[in-house]
Amino acid sequence: MSAQPPLVNRRVIEALLRLELPNEPERRLVLVHGRYEAGAAAEFTTSVADDKRRIEVVEEHSVLGISDAWHRYQDEAAAPGAVLVVTTTVEDEQLGWDVLGHALRRQVLSVDRAEIVRLRFGATGLDPRIRAESWLVNALLEAEPHGGWPRLGSVLTLDAAMRALVEARLSISQASSDMAGARGEARRETPLDADTLLAWSRSPLGPAAYAALTTDEQQGIRAWLTKVAGSAAPLLLDLCAAGRGQDAMALGVVGSAVAGPATSAETGLALGGLFGTIRIKPADLRPFTLAVEGTLIRWVLQAEQAGPDQHAARNRALDVLEQADRQAQDAGLTEALAGNAYLPSGFQARLTALASVLDPSGTRTHDLAAAEAALEDLRRHHLAGLRRARVRTAEAAVRLARWLAGPHPAVSSVAGAVEQHLADWGWVDAALTVLWAGDAEAQEPVTAAYHSVYHAARGRRAVIDEIFARYLRDWTRTASSQTPGGALLVENVLDTIAVKLAGKSGRAPLILLVDGMSSEVAVGFGEELARRGWLETGPARGRRTAAVAAIPSLTRISRASLLTGSLTQGGQSVEKPGFEAFWSRQRRSGVLFHKADIGGAAGQRLSDTLQRELAGEAVVGVVLNTVDDSLDHAAQGDRTRWRLSDVTYLEELLAAARLYGRPVVIVADHGHVLERGEGLDAPTATGNTGAARWRLGEPDAGEVLLTGPRVLEGDGRIVAPWREDIRYTPRKAGYHGGASLAEMTVPVLALLPADTDPPRDWHLLAPEDVTPRWWNAGGPAGQTVLTAEQSQQPLSAAGHTSGQEAADETGEATTVGTTADRSSFGAKLVASETFRFQRKYVRKPPEPEVMAAVVDALVAADGVLSLTAVAAAAGKAGRNADGFAATLQRLMNVEGYPVLEFSDNGTRLRLNVPLAAEQFQVDS
Repeated sequence: MSAQPPLVNRRVIEALLRLELPNEPERRLVLVHGRYEAGAAAEFTTSVADDKRRIEVVEEHSVLGISDAWHRYQDEAAAPGAVLVVTTTVEDEQLGWDVLGHALRRQVLSVDRAEIVRLRFGATGLDPRIRAESWLVNALLEAEPHGGWPRLGSVLTLDAAMRALVEARLSISQASSDMAGARGEARRETPLDADTLLAWSRSPLGPAAYAALTTDEQQGIRAWLTKVAGSAAPLLLDLCAAGRGQDAMALGVVGSAVAGPATSAETGLALGGLFGTIRIKPADLRPFTLAVEGTLIRWVLQAEQAGPDQHAARNRALDVLEQADRQAQDAGLTEALAGNAYLPSGFQARLTALASVLDPSGTRTHDLAAAEAALEDLRRHHLAGLRRARVRTAEAAVRLARWLAGPHPAVSSVAGAVEQHLADWGWVDAALTVLWAGDAEAQEPVTAAYHSVYHAARGRRAVIDEIFARYLRDWTRTASSQTPGGALLVENVLDTIAVKLAGKSGRAPLILLVDGMSSEVAVGFGEELARRGWLETGPARGRRTAAVAAIPSLTRISRASLLTGSLTQGGQSVEKPGFEAFWSRQRRSGVLFHKADIGGAAGQRLSDTLQRELAGEAVVGVVLNTVDDSLDHAAQGDRTRWRLSDVTYLEELLAAARLYGRPVVIVADHGHVLERGEGLDAPTATGNTGAARWRLGEPDAGEVLLTGPRVLEGDGRIVAPWREDIRYTPRKAGYHGGASLAEMTVPVLALLPADTDPPRDWHLLAPEDVTPRWWNAGGPAGQTVLTAEQSQQPLSAAGHTSGQEAADETGEATTVGTTADRSSFGAKLVASETFRFQRKYVRKPPEPEVMAAVVDALVAADGVLSLTAVAAAAGKAGRNADGFAATLQRLMNVEGYPVLEFSDNGTRLRLNVPLAAEQFQVDS
């Protein structure tokens, strides 16, 4: 027997008894070679062959001691079936038959530890490789969990035993189940991969447990984990063994500075200092840094997606990256890691690089190209998704730089100005709002660059407002419903838009008047509505409808005028009967709901009356006050934009409209300007009316005198500021009543549910049509300046071309008939044998001409179009945009290849032109 007796514990004793005692169940003495674990239970009950046996364990290392213990045990008249276990180092030859004759198998039993392991796992067979690893056998006996080892099959394999040991020793299962629990997931087998190990290294106990193991056990686990988890494991476990487990991921990020081929000796030495006593091998470092980066990417993606684990994932990722930044700074590696796509300092470096090339003058085209490249570089940083507000601010700065690089805007009429404000300058206002809020974490060079761009763009916008005020002054003197000067007046919105949208027998529209909604707010709503599948339409091709507010641009005037269809003023007592009377003249019933009428009882969002009317045939109008109320009481939303969900009841009303198949008109009564903290109090000694943005008297700098039949205050003569920073009352969040474009423009959004055709002579408005080119990458676009003559055209005729008019009247796409058309990519594709073959197996395929028009539209848009734009290109065939897109996919995706795919959460189609050319065997 071994000179060094093995250590045995209660579990070893129990396993030995279950193995041997059933062969001689009457035996009451068991002699075991070894030492009993200090502190282990001396008496316990265990099951042997379905019988409960009372066990007493004593340790004796002399013949006399064993004999005395046995005789004493007999004298004490132990309970039936009780067993005395004596652990000893005495050899068989030293014991007499007075003891051996009573002992199990009449000898001192040696513990076969590997066999005990098999028994503890409930297996019938044992992988021979386990028996060959004595450290593993001992570790499995020592590490058995309180509830015992799980049953892993009839044969205990080496991999199964190692997995069980690793999970028990290192608490990897616990770390994994904690993460799964945070995500609301059911517990499942822990994947022992690099992701799991790196997450485990951030746990408070796991790395310390590894460091506390014996060297043999550490090396055995290290070798096995390297085999199953990959080559990132050795360096990670070496760091854990050295007590650096919590630093491991951060060191992996910093290690990317020397993982590349062009690494200076100074950088290598600095990194070596960070790793301390750990010797870094290039063969281990590169896979380790790659694994860290991969795990961080997954954490960042989790943090970007809404869910129960979003905040935990965000905190995990940022903790690692901020720790890495500190390590890099301590080691003098910040500059070497400036281009790192993970570190917060790298994100800041990219922001600084962008700021250095922002040109507020808009005259240096090379700087604009550099700014575009710098913005794209910033977006590629992996923290961009977690720093969305900061990236959005940078995007606003570059967008304004694009706008500033374009031609100076021209104002030629009131009608043209309000249309251009909704089409272009309202987007400028949206970017200005974001840039004005700024970046609270930005450093001084970035802040200074943003400040310069903001003031340059704000200055240009002020020039536009000043010129508009002159045109408004002259226009107001004579403007009326009979002589609108080409403009759509606020009191004519229902007649021009809502009546036409309802048609003679169409579904009655839902009219949502969002009080105080500016063009800036409206364009944001439009983007969100397009993503939600609403089709936007309008009487003018490629542009939304904008009206002119009454004067002054106040709720009691403009709202009453819009809802009654006549220039008037008043409150709800005027609006409700006026709305009903207007629709009665159209031979329809109409019902109007104000704030107090909208909300339902407990458990329902909308009132019974409102829901009943929505399900009926009447035209329903609802006044939503959230935007206007916010100007009096609080800063709007997140201070930079409005979402549909920010307006109380708006989402519920849109859902009801979709349910009942109603078209929707979202319209304002007037816009507003925001308080920027730079408000100027105009002289109020004379003409003070208590209003924020209009007064009586004579105009001063930044103000304009307005007179005429549309001025319903001051006996037809008031003074209103065109400058946004003039107010006559104490500070609030925002104001209206003035003569700026943001206040005077009344945006109109006309929406159709799916499977609905626009009214005759109207057009679908794709996001691409109503978004200024400068808003997205690609450089500034030349602005379309509406002449007075153009702006005076009827809305239904503005912008039409005779060829397209004919196409729209028939509801079909333009026919491929000209020589140029026959040579287009779409024409070649539909003429191919492959397309004709595909068409045979698609139910109700679109006509080849329609298909060619859609393909050519996609090619012209660099392969990406919104579903609305695709539907518009298809004409009547695309009325069901989602279904039409699915049909296109069946036609285009030959043999399952992704020629045509959805993108942006199903709101756009992306055509892979080279793949299409290959699949259909045509030239691109």
